[in-house]
Parts: sequence; C-alpha cells; structure tokens
Amino acid sequence: MEKTKKVATQEASGKKIQVKLVKSVIGTPQWMRTIVRTLGLRKLNDSSVVTDTGAIRGMVRRVPHLVELTEVKE
Repeated sequence: MEKTKKVATQEASGKKIQVKLVKSVIGTPQWMRTIVRTLGLRKLNDSSVVTDTGAIRGMVRRVPHLVELTEVKE
C-alpha cells in the first residue's frame, strides 16, 4: 500500500497588502533585518505592496513592532 503525501498549496487569491516600515532596524538582530529586506523595505517609512500569502503573513508576524500592515482594496 502506497502512502501519499499531502502537499500544501497556496492559492493566489489576488489580495494585496501594503507593508510599511515604521521603526528602524538599527540594533535588531540580523534575522530581523533579513525579514524586513525580504519584504522589500529599505528605509524608514518605506512601503511595499505584496501579495497576501501565508509566507508574507508569517514574516510580518515575526517583526510586528517594526512594520505596519494595511490591506489594499483594488
């Protein structure tokens, strides 16, 4: 009998969210800086519009004190 693996798939719903850097990354650990950079943020008050996926939401959850999240209405 063969065992089947369940593969988690993320469906792109087309929703977008805006992420804004509201606090500086100076003095934070390197992993936090990497997350902020991966979200597309460079400078203070910089914002980026990204697709709303579980991976992005997870990144935002790791640095909630540095970023602000807003849902974009299309």
